[in-house]
Amino acid sequence: MFSWINLAQILIIVIVLLVFYRTFIKNTSSERLVRGLLGLALLWGASFFLSWANLDLLAGFLHWTALFLSISVIVIFQPELRKFMALMGNIDEWRRIFKYTPDKSRNTKSLDAIVSAVEYMSAKHTGALIVFMGTLEESAIDKTGVVVDAEISSELLLTIFFNKTPLHDGAVIIEKNRIAYAGGILPLSKNNLNWKYGTRHRAALGLTEVSSATVLVVSEESGDISIAEKGKFTKYDDIKKLRAKLEKVMFK
Repeated sequence: MFSWINLAQILIIVIVLLVFYRTFIKNTSSERLVRGLLGLALLWGASFFLSWANLDLLAGFLHWTALFLSISVIVIFQPELRKFMALMGNIDEWRRIFKYTPDKSRNTKSLDAIVSAVEYMSAKHTGALIVFMGTLEESAIDKTGVVVDAEISSELLLTIFFNKTPLHDGAVIIEKNRIAYAGGILPLSKNNLNWKYGTRHRAALGLTEVSSATVLVVSEESGDISIAEKGKFTKYDDIKKLRAKLEKVMFK
């Protein structure tokens, strides 16, 4: 029987599923699994239709098949479910989802330092890998690097990525407007990438495939500046456009 209460409950469920999809699934390697879920829903609905048509044997088969597959979803979506649980206690991530804009003034100095360092490294063909933390699983980064916990400065970034230092091949992790640590090891992407992308780019893409982090890459070979986000690369030739993008990332 139709009731406004039932309609409201359906709308709430749809909103929760949309938030979950936009935050953790869209434009990631897990998006293809959503198609499987849609197929599962169709399978479940077909079992009720067949039951209504008195095709009980076929309906029972589809019903139990859908039930078995729905249990397997818990295993398949384990990483996304872990991120969702982390989101529940992450105030900053809720602000990002609902477009809350915090005070930007405290991050401007850090933003200027990053842009200045990246522009210099691009001109000098110095490779760099900078991670801006999102809702990130602890297991996504190998925390065997060096804990820094320092204010962001262009001098510090240039020192870390100088090719004679032991940390230059790892990633710098930016967390809460500070350099949390350097020399982090990121998970490599398993996708087939263009030949021009090396290990540094594969690592940047790999992290964004399993988390909501944003990763900036400076190519050592070409000096190109790219940002990896949600499993995709965007190249930035214009420093002003790069700064605008990083402003959105750091001030969200």
